[in-house]
Amino acid sequence: MNNTYDTIILGAGAAGLMCALTAGQRGRRVLLLDHADKAGKKILISGGGRCNFTNTDTRHECYLSQNKHFAKSALSRYSPDDFRELVEHHGIAWHEKTLGQLFCDVSAKQILAMLLKECADGQVEILLKHKVDTIRHVNGEYLVEGNGKTAHAASLVVATGGPSIPKMGATSFAYDAARQFGLKVVEPTPALVPFTLSHDEQLFRALSGVSTDVIVRCGKIEFREAALFTHKGLSGPAILQISSYWKNGQSIGVDFLPDLSSGWLIETKRTRPRSHFRAVLGQHLPDRLTQVLAERVNLIGELANQSDKLLAKIENKLSNWIFIPNGTEGFAKAEVTLGGVDTNGLSSKTMEAKNQPGLYFIGEAVDVTGWLGGYNFQWAWASGWVAGQVL
Repeated sequence: MNNTYDTIILGAGAAGLMCALTAGQRGRRVLLLDHADKAGKKILISGGGRCNFTNTDTRHECYLSQNKHFAKSALSRYSPDDFRELVEHHGIAWHEKTLGQLFCDVSAKQILAMLLKECADGQVEILLKHKVDTIRHVNGEYLVEGNGKTAHAASLVVATGGPSIPKMGATSFAYDAARQFGLKVVEPTPALVPFTLSHDEQLFRALSGVSTDVIVRCGKIEFREAALFTHKGLSGPAILQISSYWKNGQSIGVDFLPDLSSGWLIETKRTRPRSHFRAVLGQHLPDRLTQVLAERVNLIGELANQSDKLLAKIENKLSNWIFIPNGTEGFAKAEVTLGGVDTNGLSSKTMEAKNQPGLYFIGEAVDVTGWLGGYNFQWAWASGWVAGQVL
């Protein structure tokens, strides 16, 4: 390690790597540090090992932040098409799944290898297993001390993410650094995280492994994707999405039959009066889920023997089944962190701290949190790129 650089970047994840390669290829002398033994660990496990690297539907409305407009600038200047073109330039085959999600055909390792190759082309110096002990700003430059060494640079980028998935080495380092230099931090909470259910919902917890397509609602927000029952509660894409909007004590509503129009059960009574509710329900839902829902509504006998009023009530319950989670599985299982470095203290065009020249925060460390499906990677690429353009 040399002593003096143009910029030091802390965190060799998606945002840090993008920032480093962008600055390096502009001729900047870049040092990229990470306490982990391998760069891009979250990249490697993402998308089931195939890396959902962006989403074609990326727009600022797909992000949560106390300043809902903050992400606009970066996202408009570095788009999903920009990253896709980089992927194609490296000959990486990809495919689109549902809802605009782009994945590697083969492996997430290809995305990491691409980023590292781009860093090498920019002569970025990468040091792993390097724990940072202190950061100081002295005489107009940043001093980063760790492993018995000190590096100097005119600018410092913090790209160490949030505390989600601590087993991957995640910490609250970025927030400590922000507070050290007078920036505020929006309280971090787990996002894109499974819900836990109370003992009262034990019957649903017994459905562990069952998945079905639903619409899930929390307040005015709703998502349609798969929900998965677990031994602790609820998970799956729809649940992870809504978890970012959920507050402790709130209920969520689940529509188990989103493709059926209002009045379907009464209409079934008229066309197939001798049918039993459980048999009808079983045509639309997995067997185990059908059994539990039928037990809960306790509708016995032929539909012909049920009043329209009762059938309408049951239909409404199935279209808005209320769950009140007693919590989430926390940062251990959260894919990302909601909250982070307050965007009011940062430039949306450069990610530089307004009160501290030469200090930048990018990626998940910032109070910008995307939906599930490649949005958080796109924020990492975009925020890293805009910072890299001005370092």
